[in-house]
Amino acid sequence: MTSSMPADGNAVTVLLYGFANEYAQLIHKRIPEVRVLTAKDAASLDEQIGQADVLLAHSFPAEFFNKARRLRWFQCASAGIDTILPIQDRIGDLIVTNVRGMHGEVMADYTMAAVNMMHWDFPRFMRDQSRKEWQPRAVTPLAGRTLGVVGLGSIGAAIARRGKSFGMKVVGSKRDVTGPIVGVDTIFPPEGIAELLRLSDFVVLTVPLVPETTRLIGREQLRLMRRTAILVNIARGPVVAESDLIEALESGTIAGAVLHVFEREPLPANSPLWTMQNVIITPHLAGWMSDYDDRVLEIFSDNLHSFLEKKPLRNVVDMKRGY
Repeated sequence: MTSSMPADGNAVTVLLYGFANEYAQLIHKRIPEVRVLTAKDAASLDEQIGQADVLLAHSFPAEFFNKARRLRWFQCASAGIDTILPIQDRIGDLIVTNVRGMHGEVMADYTMAAVNMMHWDFPRFMRDQSRKEWQPRAVTPLAGRTLGVVGLGSIGAAIARRGKSFGMKVVGSKRDVTGPIVGVDTIFPPEGIAELLRLSDFVVLTVPLVPETTRLIGREQLRLMRRTAILVNIARGPVVAESDLIEALESGTIAGAVLHVFEREPLPANSPLWTMQNVIITPHLAGWMSDYDDRVLEIFSDNLHSFLEKKPLRNVVDMKRGY
């Protein structure tokens, strides 16, 4: 559906995929010189992607890439751009931007809720409640426990600050260890992840999904963790070897896990993860705010102004690194 059509036939054409018509109208109101199209499904995307100079979408529709002959810039409405990585050697000079920096605080909310629920064993409280059983027990203070954050980008850094505000010791890992990060006591390079795993009471995964992070946590890494440790995966499902994690949870290699991402989504009904008493499962929502699309629009509008004025864009992804 065409939402706006300036008289100038040479105007930049913006295609929105998976966004309500109101966002197309808002873009045209703010930047009337652009032509704005919307696609609500694969069929309408197939029809219109050949006209687009700019694509705004939550994921990249790689199956339609050959038809995107005019496409010059893809604004991803997510922090992860893993949907375009399979064709990264074919995209040429296509500019790719994301919305990193938008999710940090809400994902830190989720993470600290997860840490506290597992530290206090709220799953057990809920089971006691369902049986109307009164079972008091003592709990070690969370302050003084060690939080390990694998990946100290904007999300990981927000989690580190929040952990420090809880009185926790915070260790983390990132590619560039030259500068300090607020709230992080020790920063390890990627090759130092083994020591991070050994030290941590809670291990939080916030890395992007790229070849070097695929199955980053498997049987060997899980065995390095403390038997009392909790794994929190808010990265992407394939960062963890799921079968190895299931084995570790069943055998007591680690104490538990909080998972909002999986190798297959939705998580299949026959997955043993659903019924494990030491696991909390949520759908892929840790970064999903009630005003998510409004926040995306703000970032996109700023970038669209810059694109039209031939200025550098915000949040350009280094496609060689994948983030």
